[in-house]
Amino acid sequence: MTTVENTLVLFKPDTVQRGLVGEILTRFERVGLKIVATKMIAPNKDHYYKHYEEIGQMITRRGEKAFDVTLEMMIQGPVIAMVLEGVEAVALVRKLVGPTEPKSAAPGTIRGDFSHMSFVYADDQGKGIPNLIHASGDPEEAAKEIAHWFTDDELYTYEAANEKFVR
Repeated sequence: MTTVENTLVLFKPDTVQRGLVGEILTRFERVGLKIVATKMIAPNKDHYYKHYEEIGQMITRRGEKAFDVTLEMMIQGPVIAMVLEGVEAVALVRKLVGPTEPKSAAPGTIRGDFSHMSFVYADDQGKGIPNLIHASGDPEEAAKEIAHWFTDDELYTYEAANEKFVR
């Protein structure tokens, strides 16, 4: 059954610092996704640990080194956390963003158009890969991530003018 879902998107420090937030956000809005929560935040290491390991299992899946370089990259500046709502929003956002490795992302995706680094290069340099966006992997992960980044009071319900065309 097709459903309307919420998904978490993080505009990472490289997106904020490069001034790409508006251009990337426009892509999400153009396909009919609706912003239901947003804020700029500079989380501490504990917040990122819960996000990347307790929810995302990054250390478990990819090792402590991958977590450490990602954490170093993420604490370089604030992020913009956002919850987007739409029909099958999790899969739609992941399709728009492209694969995690920018080098592998096709032109037309966010990562394919605005980044290019490979995992090999990032590993050789001992740094996290600046891939612009975090997007929830599946609806269950999205629910946990949203609850971690936002309170219920920060999520808004409203009807957007374009909903009759995109739902």
